[in-house]
Amino acid sequence: MRIGKHDTAKRVFIIAEVGNNHEGDFGRAREMIAAAAQAGADAVKFQTITPERLVSALQTERIAQLSRFKFSQEQFAELAGLAQDNGLLFMSTPFDLEAVRLLAPLVPAFKIASPDNTFFPLIEAVASTGKPVLFSAGLCDRTELAASVAFLKSAWGAGEASDVSDRLALLHCVSAYPTPDDQAGLAAIPRLSGYGATPGYSDHTLGVDAAVLSVALGARIVEKHFTLDKTREGFRDHQLSADPADMAAMVRRIRQAEAMLGTPQVCCAPCEEAGRVAYRRSIVAAVDLPPGTVLGPEHLDWVRPGGGLPPGHERALIGQTLRAAKKRGEQILVEDVT
Repeated sequence: MRIGKHDTAKRVFIIAEVGNNHEGDFGRAREMIAAAAQAGADAVKFQTITPERLVSALQTERIAQLSRFKFSQEQFAELAGLAQDNGLLFMSTPFDLEAVRLLAPLVPAFKIASPDNTFFPLIEAVASTGKPVLFSAGLCDRTELAASVAFLKSAWGAGEASDVSDRLALLHCVSAYPTPDDQAGLAAIPRLSGYGATPGYSDHTLGVDAAVLSVALGARIVEKHFTLDKTREGFRDHQLSADPADMAAMVRRIRQAEAMLGTPQVCCAPCEEAGRVAYRRSIVAAVDLPPGTVLGPEHLDWVRPGGGLPPGHERALIGQTLRAAKKRGEQILVEDVT
């Protein structure tokens, strides 16, 4: 899956999820972009929310809080430019249809948050942009997820059985903040490719271990909440987020994990090549043998190093006559017998 210039097939795509951890402070948002880049993330992701289009008008306190966190389109455009200047891709999750229109010129891909993965008008609006979609699977059971993925495929004009892994990523997610370790459910990640999608993981656990483990289970996109200070109070997400040191450690460990995982091909690694001779066995004389010996099984042994006649080729020697003497442990080759 390509997201901008990033190919998830070649390298795990790591997103620093700023969300609303800036708490409406534009200067802090700018600082967070620089910190995410310094930590080695590939992208930063914000949230684009119009409070009155997200929660009921009766929830006046919630609307007031969300309004404090809100950025304008011009501010998002400036953040997108800053992200690009820092070598990051800019993303933001839309929470209403108008946000999709505003973000389309700014983002290389769209994210659909778990609470909205059954919000079909939003899914349709995102699909209509033709951009890749990162789709969080939190709160879904299998029936709901299958229906939402089928709807998205249909909006793209693809059949239900189509492989759309080049433009759809399904992110395993547990929408609990924080997610208890024993409910993280990482074993679900390999199943996501069965929907014809690129598998990924949106992490809400404490620490970074789950994010690293997800890569071993096949996640090609990893998203982790990001903050400058985990001790900040008044907004829940700070405590479950990675700070700059955590994010740097997570990036380093994910890169180490994907290097260790390598490719699924069964082959001899380059670092093994020297050992192919040193650690293999050759057929040798089990005892000192004079010339003219008619070889039998009792005359043969198998020892390191390789490079001679390998085990399994004994029939080429048994019953044949030695041309010259062989000392115990000396390799016996086909050309040594008549």
